[in-house]
Amino acid sequence: MCRRLAKQGYLAVAPELYFRHGNPAQAPDIDSLLRDIVSKVPDGEVLNDLDATWRWAGAHGADLKRAAVTGFCWGGRQTWLYAAHNPLLKAAAAWYGKLEGSASANAPRQPLDIVGELKAPVLGLYGGQDQSIPLAGVEKMKAALRAAGKDSEIVVYPDAGHGFNADYRPSYHPRDAQDAWRRMLDWFARHGAR
Repeated sequence: MCRRLAKQGYLAVAPELYFRHGNPAQAPDIDSLLRDIVSKVPDGEVLNDLDATWRWAGAHGADLKRAAVTGFCWGGRQTWLYAAHNPLLKAAAAWYGKLEGSASANAPRQPLDIVGELKAPVLGLYGGQDQSIPLAGVEKMKAALRAAGKDSEIVVYPDAGHGFNADYRPSYHPRDAQDAWRRMLDWFARHGAR
């Protein structure tokens, strides 16, 4: 993803947000990865690491007046949270990030809880066949964004499932992935992140 964004002229950085908790490459399967590593990463730590990444990018040539963030799955959820955290962010694109769930010590608030705090417009990209993110939750988020008057948008691809942009997995849905990628680039440009 970084290479694809770099080819579009972006200084793109993918921070290793799990490094304190384990090596995801050593997880034998997705369930182990989620249980043994991802679930142990506190949201506060992620926000701090993204702030550090932000500062690093600025020190290495990025124009922070035109910065955007994107993430996939767990990273999509973190994208929503970061759009509420960083007041200098121009735009965000959250790919199939969870929107609601139970509060925990590591995840005290969910994207639905922070809609009113969004500081950057978010483009949410979701699959209508996603078994892990119910469409009812997506509809709740759409309603919450409208009620809060936020300049954000959610696009649902009816035939796509979770991970529809992951071209290395069977979940890949090329037509929708390509459309969503184009929408993301347009979203960034429209909101000053180009």
